[in-house]
Amino acid sequence: MIHQWHHGGMNGWGYGLAALLLIAVLAAVVLLAVLVARQAADRRPAAGRQGPADPEAAAQRPAPERLLAERYALGEIEDEEYRRRLAVLRHRE
Repeated sequence: MIHQWHHGGMNGWGYGLAALLLIAVLAAVVLLAVLVARQAADRRPAAGRQGPADPEAAAQRPAPERLLAERYALGEIEDEEYRRRLAVLRHRE
């Protein structure tokens, strides 16, 4: 007959193995979460890289002169700055 030291319960080795198993499972979950987060970040377009893919999107943007006029109308820039920037824009065209 085999003598049971702990009356059929878990001894020190059992608790140690259970703790190692718990740590391994937690490490696997954290690793999986990091991998999923990286995949999601790779799929999102970067703010600096995205641009109009089709010419229709570029055509819908307001012209630089219109943007300048809107900023002037909102009071973001003064008369002198508006005229100076407008002259620069018209000189480039």
